[in-house]
Amino acid sequence: MSQFFQIHPESPQARLVRQAVDIIRGGGVVVYPTDSAYALGCHIGDKQAVDRIRRIRKLDDRHNFTLVCRDLSEIASYAKVDNTVYRLLKHATPGPYTFILRATSEVPRRLMHPKRKTVGLRVPDNAIAQALLADLGQPLMSVTLIMPGDEFPLIDPYDIRETLEHHVDLVIDGGYCGMEPTTVVDLADDTPMLLRSGKGDPAPFEV
Repeated sequence: MSQFFQIHPESPQARLVRQAVDIIRGGGVVVYPTDSAYALGCHIGDKQAVDRIRRIRKLDDRHNFTLVCRDLSEIASYAKVDNTVYRLLKHATPGPYTFILRATSEVPRRLMHPKRKTVGLRVPDNAIAQALLADLGQPLMSVTLIMPGDEFPLIDPYDIRETLEHHVDLVIDGGYCGMEPTTVVDLADDTPMLLRSGKGDPAPFEV
C-alpha cells in the first residue's frame, strides 16, 4: 500500500519532502508533480526501482528514461555541454523541456541510448520537484506517468493513488500540474532538432 502525501505546490513542507526523499533513497518508486505532468521517479542508481517503473509503464529496454535535474550545473555533470548548448539551456531552464544530450561517464550505461550514448535531461519549473531534488542532492530517474494504452498522463492524485497504490511506494498530491508533455529537443549534434512539440515553446529550437 502506497503512502499519500499532500504537499503544498508553492511552499512544500520540508518535513514531508524529507520523508519523500527517504523513500526514494530507500529504493522506493514515487509519483510526483512536475511543470508538465505527473511523473514516476526513483533513485538514479537503483536498478530494481527502474525495473518496477518499466513494469508499471510496460516499457521495453529501448525506452529512454530522463534524468530530472535541479539546475544547469547538475546537467553539466551528466551531459557534455559546449558554450552554444549552454546558452540554449540557460534560456530554456527551468521549464517544460526535455533535452537529448551526449552523456558523460557519470551516467549509468543502462540509462544511455545504446548506440548514440545520449541521455535525456530536464530541469522542471515546479516547487515540489525542485524541493525533492535539492534534498536528494542528485537527479531523479523519471518517466511521465502515462499508463499502458493511454494517450495522456494521469492528472488526478486520487485516481493515481487508486490505480497505483499497490505498485508505487508514495504518491505526492501537488495539485493539478497539467497533462501536456514536455517539448523534446535533441541537442546532441551541431543543429538542434525538435523531436516533439509540447508545453515548452518550440520556437527557440526551430531552424
